[in-house]
Amino acid sequence: MRRGAGALAAFAIGWMAGCNFAPVGPNYIRPDIPAPPAFREVPPPAEGWKAGQPRDDAQRGNWWEIYGDPLLNSLEEQVAINNQNVRAAAANYRAAVQAVQVARAGLYPVVSGGGAVTGAQQSANRFGGTFVVSNPLYDIQLPISATWEPDVWGQIRKTIEQNVANAQATVADLENALLSLRSQLAILYFEVQGLDAQQQILASAVAAYEQALQLTTNRFNQGVASQVDVAQAQTQLETARAQQTETQVLRAQYEHAIAVLIGKAPAEFRLERHPLTLQPPPTPAGLPSELLERRPDIAAAERRVAAANAQIGIAETAFYPTVTLAATFGIESSNIAKLFTWPSRFWSVGPTLAQTLWEAGRRRAVTEEAQAAYDANAAAYRQTVLTAFQQVEDDLSTLRLLDIESGEQGRAVEAAQRSLNLANIRYTGGITTYLEVITAQNALLSSQQIAEQLLTRRMVASVSLVRDIGGGWNAALDLPAAEAIQAVR
Repeated sequence: MRRGAGALAAFAIGWMAGCNFAPVGPNYIRPDIPAPPAFREVPPPAEGWKAGQPRDDAQRGNWWEIYGDPLLNSLEEQVAINNQNVRAAAANYRAAVQAVQVARAGLYPVVSGGGAVTGAQQSANRFGGTFVVSNPLYDIQLPISATWEPDVWGQIRKTIEQNVANAQATVADLENALLSLRSQLAILYFEVQGLDAQQQILASAVAAYEQALQLTTNRFNQGVASQVDVAQAQTQLETARAQQTETQVLRAQYEHAIAVLIGKAPAEFRLERHPLTLQPPPTPAGLPSELLERRPDIAAAERRVAAANAQIGIAETAFYPTVTLAATFGIESSNIAKLFTWPSRFWSVGPTLAQTLWEAGRRRAVTEEAQAAYDANAAAYRQTVLTAFQQVEDDLSTLRLLDIESGEQGRAVEAAQRSLNLANIRYTGGITTYLEVITAQNALLSSQQIAEQLLTRRMVASVSLVRDIGGGWNAALDLPAAEAIQAVR
């Protein structure tokens, strides 16, 4: 009978080990997304277009290099090294990778060992009468035990699938953090340069207003101009100086924000003044919607749908019985001299089957909860895609319209300059009052400031477009699949 029981246990273990049932639960299929064949703001090319799909295994290239600014390049490189938000995202990725390893460990048995030495002495006054007190009893055990729960219904495999998807999502989260912070840095950088250009315009205006004030004061001293003209010239000068100060306030705030982005205290960072002179890089005429594959937030949302799908399978395995295989082997003796002899051996082996018979609908509710979570993640994924298309369309239309507006504003600056020249001639000739000159000067300053602000807005819109298509549109900037993704596959 002992041989029969042992043979039956060995057969059960071997049969369970050889079983490889398909995992319970639905197979993952990426949700359909409403992807148009082209952007409305870009004429469609003749061929080469396809519906955008997320690419969670594509690292972003050095997209900021398209602006050709060495200082910007050096600042962008520091974001990945020193920014604390990036470090936090990287730590989350490392934790997700280890979660995959934890899940994979469930495929294998758990082996444990130990040792125990016990001694016992019976009482001579035990209940039931008087006994002869024997010598103390000693027992020495050195057991090794193993337990294994075969993945018959695929719960562990589904857990691995879920954790791999979560790890891939954290990679996309890391890339998204880098893309967001780097684009934020580029925007702040161009904003600072735009403010430097504003300072340059205001400095020229202040110099011109000082000359105008001096001229008006001289004419007042000669009895040609009135004291009102002098007061108006003084007001105009001080107003321009106040604008200079306000510009410095904004510049300091942007400079401090850049310092934090590169992981430095604001007191340790200073950005030299450099007026904005760059022009936005041209947008390719055939920008296809497939470039949205590069967006890491889309990739992260899609991977979370896959993780939610795996969770449905994990929940459904609760409807099936649990099989556990256990085995123990060791040696035991009351005499240490005989501990390592063959008669001291002991062992036990056998499977255990457990099935939940009633739990008031808990398993069904957990499964429905997992299904609802999947539906929510799928909807969030589709919404992320729709939002991405909206953002790109916004960026393209903004760039196109700002380019038109910039040309119109350039002509407005030229007209304002001509108007000022004529006003100065009329004023020095005594034909008109100084109010006409002030009006023309203010119109020119305002037109110049608007023109410079439009250039800054165009640069910001250019960075936004790069960010919203996932990090640049130059295919040569694409890098091979991320090593981090390969590590969890």
